[in-house]
Amino acid sequence: MSTEAVHDQPTSGPHAAQGLAAPAARPSSPLALYLLGTVAVVALVGSGMLWQRMSSIQEQLARQSADSGTQAIEARTMARDAQDLARDSAARISVMEARVGEVALQRSQLEELVQSLSRTRDDTLIVDIDTAVRMAQQQSQLTGSLDPLVATLRSASQRIERTAQARLTPVQRAIERDLESISRLAVTDTAGLLARLDDLSRGVDDLPLTNAVAKPSAVRGGAPAPVPATPEDPALSAADWAWWQAWGGRAWNVVRAEIYDLVRVSRIDQPEAVLLSPDQGFFLRENLKLTLLNARLGVLARQYDAARNDLVSASVAMGKYFDPASRRTRNAQALLEQIQLHLKSNEQPSLDETLAALATAAAGR
Repeated sequence: MSTEAVHDQPTSGPHAAQGLAAPAARPSSPLALYLLGTVAVVALVGSGMLWQRMSSIQEQLARQSADSGTQAIEARTMARDAQDLARDSAARISVMEARVGEVALQRSQLEELVQSLSRTRDDTLIVDIDTAVRMAQQQSQLTGSLDPLVATLRSASQRIERTAQARLTPVQRAIERDLESISRLAVTDTAGLLARLDDLSRGVDDLPLTNAVAKPSAVRGGAPAPVPATPEDPALSAADWAWWQAWGGRAWNVVRAEIYDLVRVSRIDQPEAVLLSPDQGFFLRENLKLTLLNARLGVLARQYDAARNDLVSASVAMGKYFDPASRRTRNAQALLEQIQLHLKSNEQPSLDETLAALATAAAGR
């Protein structure tokens, strides 16, 4: 078809002669067309087969996906059932463990009961004394007093003496030695120290400062007003004359107090104590109270070194800012010194001999 189109087209232009002289194109052979058609048919058949195979693969994948979804649902169901079963098993195991624990507790209690029934009177006495001594030792450590420990040791010695058993004689000797060592210990009277600190804290507000202006009545006793002579006027009665006498005495005392307050001469060894204002005096008293409160807490906590430092600070402040000539200040300083003297080291007895003798006697049964 292409060849006929070439021959039908007219030629024009300068190259027309060349076109006429060129040889005509040869038509395609039938073999080539057959091959081309065969290749097209084969390609079409291959495409169809490939499409069919792809469709079958898609169907297979869809079936496998559906099967996988079904299996996943079944797996989730089985997992849920397994979780429920595991929870039930755990609950049953916990119940069984609780029952086993109860059985073990009952067994231990039964064994203790059997052992307590099988013990002799001496063994029971040894166990009771050991328990009482340990409890008294703990109570002594908590309260800071040796009275419970001493009372327990004396009671144990009396009980051993009443039994009259030779195997308990070493225990009684150990108790006596520990009692002697306890009698040589110096223990702080915590209750007495706390009471003294409370009294001292309550009396801080009544302590006069060094720069405080004393009232005339506080410095010197009020002298009675001069008693005038008996009136010569018979017109005044005894009641009127007593009223005038009392009024004159009160007026004289007021005038004398005002005259005494005009000038005051005193000796102050601490210059900074003179410069305290009333507000600073209030805070000074509050700081002194806090220092005493810290000392009280130190005594309660058995921190005697810290309590002693707080008492020293309170004593320095009291001697620096408060009037040393006042009776209340001197009493407070004396009370501080007594408290410092009664603060002793908190040394607790070990009772090693008594505990070792009790252990030996318990092991020899």
